[in-house]
Amino acid sequence: MPRYFFDIDDGTRLIEDDTGLDLPDSQSARRMAIAVLPPIARDVMPNGDRQCVSVLVRDARDAPVFRARLELVAEWLDRSAA
Repeated sequence: MPRYFFDIDDGTRLIEDDTGLDLPDSQSARRMAIAVLPPIARDVMPNGDRQCVSVLVRDARDAPVFRARLELVAEWLDRSAA
């Protein structure tokens, strides 16, 4: 089973995965990368109104194979409500 590594960048820090996960195929790695983005973004969103979180997937040869990015923007449309 191939091993994939998931490096997470929340805009303020880069967390490089040195353990990785054994997954059946690249499509499983893609699904995992996309699935981890919303919980990470929720954790960092309280620090501001704009947040971009990305996950870079590397294979066992350390080659990048996939990237997913999620951008959250919170903005008041009615300034008097802020």
